[in-house]
Amino acid sequence: MTQQFILIGVDGGATKVSGWTIRIDRENNLFDLGDINIQKIYRDYPTFDPDFTPVPIPVQLAQMEARDIRLLPEEERQGMAFMDACADVLIEIADRFPSQPLLFGIGMPGLKTADKRGIVALTNGPRMPRFADIVEHRLKMAGVTIVSPLSHLGSDADYCGIGEEFSANGAFRPIRNGYYLGGGTGAADALKLQGKLIPFDHVKSWLAKTWEMKNDKGKSLERYASANGIQTLYCEYSGNNMRDLYQKKIYPEQILQMAIDGNAAARKTFEEVIAYLAQLIFERISTIHCGWQNLFSFVNPERPLPLVGHPYLGTLLDRIIIGQRLGDLFRVPDSTPLLLDRLIEYLSLAIDFSECLNEDVKKHYLDDNQFGGNRIVFSKLREAPALGAGIDAYLTFYPKQHSENQGNITPL
Repeated sequence: MTQQFILIGVDGGATKVSGWTIRIDRENNLFDLGDINIQKIYRDYPTFDPDFTPVPIPVQLAQMEARDIRLLPEEERQGMAFMDACADVLIEIADRFPSQPLLFGIGMPGLKTADKRGIVALTNGPRMPRFADIVEHRLKMAGVTIVSPLSHLGSDADYCGIGEEFSANGAFRPIRNGYYLGGGTGAADALKLQGKLIPFDHVKSWLAKTWEMKNDKGKSLERYASANGIQTLYCEYSGNNMRDLYQKKIYPEQILQMAIDGNAAARKTFEEVIAYLAQLIFERISTIHCGWQNLFSFVNPERPLPLVGHPYLGTLLDRIIIGQRLGDLFRVPDSTPLLLDRLIEYLSLAIDFSECLNEDVKKHYLDDNQFGGNRIVFSKLREAPALGAGIDAYLTFYPKQHSENQGNITPL
């Protein structure tokens, strides 16, 4: 008898965890979000401490290198809120499908354990080295059957790329070479070159992640793609503080509307955002084609400089994809003059005056000296990380099943 299962993708962020059921089109090897979405907010859990202070990153990294993780009691309590929230998402979905086993993937920020099932370094949260073990124990205690233990915790950046490649609405699907920049809690980088998804961790010798690079003001480029970063910039120009913004429910969407309405601080915020986003995209275009050009310095001054030579030299990008919350901003009515038009203007000038890009490359990107607007697209996959997490679980599990000749499991 064929066994059915529920495929679930879980995306863990800084404030909440979100889980989605995922539909599978096996004939076309495509995936899409299902109808059920469960979210849990960490602060709703009794062990959550809103004033939690993470262990300093140098200490975390030193313990990680020594494989001697020493969790503080407050870390363990804070971590339980994260892990309980994740388990509760899965349990609540499982309750909708009595007797059906779960196959699930989970994306979480942070550096992972050697077996990739835990988290041993996290900038803004607790370390959770036994993340998967504890979540699976909670599932077992709740009577939830799982098809397979979690193979690994993934990153939201990689999962954005997987979602864009394997969803019917994915922006990577129809192209051979592309760069994805997602902006939410942080910045997510994804890459497709020569027809294949390339995790950024595999190209770190020659290409840096957005958060690693800093601009001429000494700020990480992640500030210009992330929701928190945009709010921080607005605070600098408006005289507000973050507590004011949260109390007044002023988020990037509200700041953008204020800019459209003529607010000077909001306009200055987005002028700076677009200027540095254009520099970032130009860096991707030039580094992929020509190799590292020293356009930015690094947050970590000890980071080795990226290599100029790499296997993809000469590659031209078919498409730049802007996704997640950052992509949503570009879709706001009346935002085009402030956002997309200015982005194209900056990119056009950067490419036109580039010394490393030859005339054929410039013709690829420019039409009458203007960056081709059709090369910039905005992702339709608002929940790309959750979608990618579920897809990754499916693609990880099925080759194993086929290789062991255990093909008796099909998706619901």
